[in-house]
Amino acid sequence: MMIRIDGTVQGVGFRPAVYRAAVRAGASGSVWNDGSSVVIDTDRGEELLDELMSDLPPLAEVRSVVRDDVPYTGTDGFSIVRSSGQGSGASIPADSAVCDKCVREIFSPGRRHLYPFTTCTDCGPRFTLLRGMPYDRPLTSMDGFPLCPECSEEFSDPADRRFHHQTVCCPVCGPRYRLELSDGTVVDDDPIGVLAGMLDEGARAVVKGWGGMHICCSLDVLGEMREWYGRPNKPFAVMCRDMDALRRYADPTPEEKSELLSPHRPIVLARKVPSGPTELASPGLDNIGVFLPYTGMHHILFSRLEHDALVMTSANVPGEPMVIDDVRARELGADAYLLHDQPILNRADDTVLRMHGDRTQYIRRSRGSIPFGLDIGMAGDVVAVGAQENLTGAVASDGVIWPTQYIGNGEKVGVPEYLEEAVRTQMRFVGCEPKAVAMDLHPGYSNRRFARSLAEEFGAETVEVQHHWAHAASLMADNRLSSCAALTLDGTGHGDDGMAWGGEVLSSDLSGCRRVAHLEYIPLLGSERALYDLRRLKFAIDTINGEENHDFSDRDAAVMSKLMDRSVRSSSMGRVLDALAYTLGVCRERTYDGEPAMRLEPLLAKGRLVDGFETETVGGVVKTAHLFSRIDDDVRPEDAAYSIVYNIMRELVQSAIEAADSDGLDAVGITGGVSVNGTISRMFEDMVISSLHPIAMHKDVPNGDGGISVGQAAIALRRIQ
Repeated sequence: MMIRIDGTVQGVGFRPAVYRAAVRAGASGSVWNDGSSVVIDTDRGEELLDELMSDLPPLAEVRSVVRDDVPYTGTDGFSIVRSSGQGSGASIPADSAVCDKCVREIFSPGRRHLYPFTTCTDCGPRFTLLRGMPYDRPLTSMDGFPLCPECSEEFSDPADRRFHHQTVCCPVCGPRYRLELSDGTVVDDDPIGVLAGMLDEGARAVVKGWGGMHICCSLDVLGEMREWYGRPNKPFAVMCRDMDALRRYADPTPEEKSELLSPHRPIVLARKVPSGPTELASPGLDNIGVFLPYTGMHHILFSRLEHDALVMTSANVPGEPMVIDDVRARELGADAYLLHDQPILNRADDTVLRMHGDRTQYIRRSRGSIPFGLDIGMAGDVVAVGAQENLTGAVASDGVIWPTQYIGNGEKVGVPEYLEEAVRTQMRFVGCEPKAVAMDLHPGYSNRRFARSLAEEFGAETVEVQHHWAHAASLMADNRLSSCAALTLDGTGHGDDGMAWGGEVLSSDLSGCRRVAHLEYIPLLGSERALYDLRRLKFAIDTINGEENHDFSDRDAAVMSKLMDRSVRSSSMGRVLDALAYTLGVCRERTYDGEPAMRLEPLLAKGRLVDGFETETVGGVVKTAHLFSRIDDDVRPEDAAYSIVYNIMRELVQSAIEAADSDGLDAVGITGGVSVNGTISRMFEDMVISSLHPIAMHKDVPNGDGGISVGQAAIALRRIQ
C-alpha cells in the first residue's frame, strides 16, 4: 500500500513516528518527505496507520490520508529514506516553546548542560529557520553546523527523541551565544550569566532569540527605558520567570492560563495586578501583556536573574520591521547585546492575543501561530497584500488561505520590502502561482505597488477590495460562512464615497456587499492631524452641535472653523471612542495606535446604562454628535461612556438584524479593531442573542487590520471561480 499524508507533518518528528509505528505493527517498507507530504510505502498499511494515529507526535496535525492499494514490492524491514526533492506545501509547524524534557536536560549534568539551543522533535524553532521544503537540515539555518559524532548517533537512533531531528545540535557542533558590550568588549564565557548580572543592575540589552530580537530591561528601570526608547505610553510586554511570578503582575483566567502555557507561548493580555511596575508597563489600562519563557536562553537567563520579570519588547524602530541583523541591532544604542551565530531566515514578532471568554482574539498573529492555514473550500491561487497598519499578507492555494506573519506599519521604512519577502516565502512554501492579486481600495497605500508588480509578473488580475468589505469577508472566512450582516468597526478605511469609513453595517457575501447603515460623518480637521490631536475631533463635534469650544485660541478656532467644510469626513467608531476618551479626560493626546480607545476601555467596563443618551438612525445614519452635548457633571464619566456606546451599538445591531432578516443572511457578526474591546463585544452578543441569528465573532483570524489580507484573499478566490 502507498499512503500519502498531508497536514503539519514535517519538522514534527513524523517520519520517526511512522518508523516506530511500523516496528510495532511488524510492517516492512519505507517513509520519506515528498514536498509537503509524507509518503509511506508498506506491506501492512492499515495496521501501521492504526499504530501511527494512536500515537502522533505532539506538534503533528493530519489533514488528509490518501491510500493507494498497490502491491508492496520492497524488501523486509522498515527505513526512513532521503526526501524526494523540493516541493510545495506549508506543512511545517510554527515555532514551539522548548519542551519540559529539554528544559530538564538544560539544567541537568551532561553535555547539554546550560546549552541554550537544546531542542528535540517535540519543540524548538521551525518556521523561523526554514529556507524551503521539504523540512530537512540543508534547507534550514542549521545547514552551516555539521553534526558531531554524538549528535549524529542521536539523529540515527530510533529510540532517541532526536531521531531524525533536523536541528539537533550541542555545544560541540551547534550555534553559540556571545555578549557584546557597548564599548566593544566581547564576552564568550558565560555570556547569559554576565548579562543577567547587568540586567539586575539596571542595564538595557538587546537579546537575539527565535525569529528576531528583543529589547529588555528590569521593571525597575522601565521609566528610563521609556525615555531612552521614545515610547512614553505604549504598553510593553512583560516576560515572567514562571506562572507563580506572573501572578504577581497579572490575574489570568483559566483560559488565559491555558494560552500562556501552550507551546505557542503568545503574549496574552490579562487583567493586571495594580502596582507601580504594572502601571508603568501599561499606563492607564486595566490589562497587561504577559508571557512566559519559550527558548532555552530565556530559561537560563531567568535562572541567573534576581528579578522574576523583564520587559521584553520587539527590537525595532516603532512601526518598522524587527531587527534580525547584528549590525542593525548595535545601532539601537543598548548597553549590551546578547547575540548568536544562527541566521534568522523568517523573522516573526511575538503573537499577541486576548481572550473573550473561551474565544481567542488575535491582535497580532505571528511567532508560534504562523504558519496557519484556513480551509476556505475554494480552489485557485491568489495573493493578498493587506491594508496599511498592522499589516499582513496572505497566500491562497489548494483551498487553503495561509496568512503571513505580522509585518508592521506599511508607511515605515523597510516594511514594504518585508511584506514582499514574507509573501514570496509563503508563495514558495505552498507553490502558489496567483491568478489574482488583491489589495486595498485606498490609492495611497504603499503595498499597492508590490501588488501591481506581482500581478504583472504572473499575468494575474488585480482586485481592489474596499477595506470594510475585506473585514466582513475575513469574519466570514473565520467562521466558514457564505454571508453575514457585519458590524465593521475600526479606526479608518477608505470608503466607496471617498470618505473615511469605520462605523459600518454591511450586508455581505464574497461576491459583494451593501452598506446598510453607518455612523454620522464627523470632519477630521486637518485629516491625519485629527488622529493625534484629539482636540480637533471635539471641536468638530461641538461645531456640529452649535456649541462653543474652549480648547483653542480664537485665532486657531477660526482656522478650525474654515476646515469644517474642507476636511475629509469620517464615520469611524474608532474616532467616536477617541473623542469620548478626550471629552471624559482619560486621554488628551494619542501617542500610539489605538491609545485613546484602549484607555477608555477600563472606564467602559465600570459603567452602567443611564437615561438621556438615546439616539436614532435617520436614513441609514446613526446620529452620534448630539450625544456629546449631554455629557455633564451630573453623570458619572463611566456611565456616560457606557450609555453613549451602548446606544450607538444598539442602533448598529438593529440595522444588522433587519438586514439579515430581509436579505436572508447566515449570521450577524462583528469585526474590525474595535471588536477587540471586551465591553463592546459583550454588548454586541447580548443584543444579537435574542434575534435568533447565529453570532459571528473572530477566533483564528485577527479582528483588526491583521485580518484584512485573509478577507481580500477570500474575495479574490471567489472572483476567479
